Amino acid sequence: MARRITRREFIETTTLTAAGLAAASADAGASAAALPTRPFGKTGLQVSCLAFGCGSRFLMYEQEAVALEVLNGAVDQGIRYLDTAVGYGDGESERRVGLLMRTRRKDVVLATKIPRTARTRDAALRQVEASLKRLQTDHVDVLHLHDLTDAQDLAAIEAPDGAMKALYELRSQKVTRAIGMTSHTDGAVMAKAIEQNDLDCVQIAMNPARALQFEELALPAAKKKGLGVILMKVTSQEKLVGAGPGKSDIASLLRYALSLPVSTVVVGMPKREFIAENIAIARSFSPMTEQEIDRVRKSIAPQQAAVASFFSGHVDA
Repeated sequence: MARRITRREFIETTTLTAAGLAAASADAGASAAALPTRPFGKTGLQVSCLAFGCGSRFLMYEQEAVALEVLNGAVDQGIRYLDTAVGYGDGESERRVGLLMRTRRKDVVLATKIPRTARTRDAALRQVEASLKRLQTDHVDVLHLHDLTDAQDLAAIEAPDGAMKALYELRSQKVTRAIGMTSHTDGAVMAKAIEQNDLDCVQIAMNPARALQFEELALPAAKKKGLGVILMKVTSQEKLVGAGPGKSDIASLLRYALSLPVSTVVVGMPKREFIAENIAIARSFSPMTEQEIDRVRKSIAPQQAAVASFFSGHVDA
């Protein structure tokens, strides 16, 4: 297994300091080229292999000016996929991202999500209208139905007046380029959603704990249809990071995620040094061997039941 790059080593070797992130814009082209990109399914989009999670971890930057500096710096360094949602801070994440979109809309693949409270066509359309205002744009690149849970939830989405109808309309109107669903609850239900609907992408929870069968069921279904796959919950919200049984280091967890057949990996990064380290890992990425994959799965295995229990009842907001 590759040796983990420590935060101290990265800080000592990089030429960019946290204070200089914004000033690096002039060199953004060179920086971006060093972060690998991957095809986003059959959409024609290319996305950076590392995506910036704008959820609860992003909202931990309490000062707005700091949050915007951090997000701008991440884009300067090559992160080209921004993942937000109505549910992140009741629209606060979208509002912050919208401030950046005033000047950088063309620099990123922008994704947002329709909340679980809007499972009908009309409710979904109202939510998207409000999201676009907060994001200060007339279109997004990726639009998901957020947090698919169980078979009953899927049935509501697929009903004649369900939110799926809104997604098809919005894609046809070019309000969004790609449509999808997200889930961390049940890989079997997500696989059924993939099989039964005309999606372009999915965002699913996968890590070496292999909880809830996303890697075994949803991922093969997505690849069979050529969808773009966004991986989330790399660390199970830091529950898998550390030493001892059921734990691993961030480099191994991120390399595991990037070794799967996915388009991009969304990571919440609530500290500047996390961004620097994760970008360094992504830039130097080499796929894990089968032996390395097996080793990290075994190290995390004691956490499988705990991860499944946590995400089966987790509210992604």
